[in-house]
Amino acid sequence: MSTDSSAPKPPAATPGAGPPADPPGFELPLRLFLGFRTLIDELHAELARQGHPDVRPMHGFVMQAIGTRGTTAAELGRRLGVSKQAAGKTIDALERIGYVERGTDPGDARRKIVRLTERGTDSLVRSARIFEDLRAGWAKTLGEDRLRALESDLRLVTPPDLFRLDVPGWFGGYQ
Repeated sequence: MSTDSSAPKPPAATPGAGPPADPPGFELPLRLFLGFRTLIDELHAELARQGHPDVRPMHGFVMQAIGTRGTTAAELGRRLGVSKQAAGKTIDALERIGYVERGTDPGDARRKIVRLTERGTDSLVRSARIFEDLRAGWAKTLGEDRLRALESDLRLVTPPDLFRLDVPGWFGGYQ
């Protein structure tokens, strides 16, 4: 994010003037994104400390989309909302760092299946544990009741599908 000083700023509170005015509408998506970014940055810092320094935020989406059974590059592209070629490049990168491997489909030797390696699975298991710790940190800061209320409120205003993995395509990258 740019620190462009020409960007609109929320109105400043005047001491003794009562509650501040509602923040401008553009602040909500930015705050939600910053909350996401904070969690993801903290996750990756901890993953690096735990032996996974090469994992990047996009890799998590990709490994989740590969899943426990594996998938083809074409199907991975569909799940991520990107081209088969873009999915293939990401598979190549993850294969180079040891998180996925290619193999043949036992049901059809012409199909190549991408599967998580033990290292890839380990990074996802560690990520789940780290997210639990990060949530606990937010609960300590906000209070468990307020965090549960925030989570409940977000469930009211978002679709029920937690695992939308098409973020790469949605952001417009990897086409």
